Amino acid sequence: MSNGTVTAITMPMYHEDRLSASGLSASPRHQTSQIAKTYRQAAQLFLTRRLPEALSTIEPVITPPAVDDDAATVTPSTADLTPSNKSLAPIAAASRGTRVKVWSFYLTFLNAVIELGPEEGKHAFGSTKWKALVNKARDGSVWEDIVRDGYYGQEGNVDADVVINLATLLLTHSPSQKLNQTRLENYLAAVANPSFDITSHLSNPRLRRTASTPGTNTPRDLQTNLKLLELYTLHVLPRNQEWDYAREFIMMSELLDDERKEAFLQALHGLKEEQAHAALREKELQRQQDAQLEAQRRRAEEERRAAARAAEDEARRREEARRAAQRPPDAEPARTSPAKSSRKKEVARRPPASMYTRATALWSGLADALFGAARGVRANPLAMLRTLLVLLAFALAFGRRDVRERVRRIIRRGWEKVRGTVGMGVKVSYI
Repeated sequence: MSNGTVTAITMPMYHEDRLSASGLSASPRHQTSQIAKTYRQAAQLFLTRRLPEALSTIEPVITPPAVDDDAATVTPSTADLTPSNKSLAPIAAASRGTRVKVWSFYLTFLNAVIELGPEEGKHAFGSTKWKALVNKARDGSVWEDIVRDGYYGQEGNVDADVVINLATLLLTHSPSQKLNQTRLENYLAAVANPSFDITSHLSNPRLRRTASTPGTNTPRDLQTNLKLLELYTLHVLPRNQEWDYAREFIMMSELLDDERKEAFLQALHGLKEEQAHAALREKELQRQQDAQLEAQRRRAEEERRAAARAAEDEARRREEARRAAQRPPDAEPARTSPAKSSRKKEVARRPPASMYTRATALWSGLADALFGAARGVRANPLAMLRTLLVLLAFALAFGRRDVRERVRRIIRRGWEKVRGTVGMGVKVSYI
């Protein structure tokens, strides 16, 4: 159906055929009554959340009975419910209304089992049983079970309400909608081109179809067909990204008039826009989550670095404290006391001696030298004269009166000593 070729499909519905043979009417009525009673018991257990008991009650109705290969007989518990074809479940011989109730109950039961979750589901049914029930919906095998055990293996014989419930269950819990699409396409093709199966007709005339005619038989049939079309074109095909094919199928459907076609097309367009917006929102949410994760990573890295630096500082302080504790007292470097240091600074900062003080010290030294020279005047009298002349030049150079007076006194004493010494020397020479 999804290969690009659009097939216009008319979906005729079932009606209850009157049984022409009175001999065949008693047994189906009895079977339907027994099945309806079992269904009510299972439904009551389900409503009271006794799910394992509900399953064990309904299973004999929807499962083919166990056959003894040697005796070719069925088990006593299902003997009254078994149709003439031993490969079918008892539900295959029930009326259409009972079939729809039982199969719809079973599909609702599977949905409830899945919603229990792993922990509660395993506690209620055991791990193996719970997983087997869950997989029936997730892999779509429940569809094949119902067609095989309840409808003689004929895809088109399945009641439309049961097909709607099957498609809804797979749409809710199956990770891929490919199988759902294939099953719906097979069903729609089968009801558009029904085949007459003599075996199934003789086994249960209730499954025989009416002639394939356009349109529907009742308003209820129309609503059921519209629901199937809605599931297929507005839910299953969009989940498989079959947007163009869904639009073509709606346009070519003989079930829809122009007004309904426009409504379906608008709904399909709205779903496509909603999916595009959802993809953008998901992308933006992912970007925000990535940004938050990056910010958290950076904060964690900064905190790690700060902690490492603090640890290094703490280790350094501990090492310095350890070394300080191990250093001997005499290893401390000699330190100058503050008083001595201040005295040294004061000595260095003293102003130089005054000119008077330096001149006085100089003349005192010259006087001593002059006295020494006077004692050696006999050896070199001219040296004494030159020394006096230098002293006189220095005296004249100083403009201060006290300096001049001091120089004069020194020169006078010097001359007196020289004169006395020279006089003595002359006397000696004469002698």
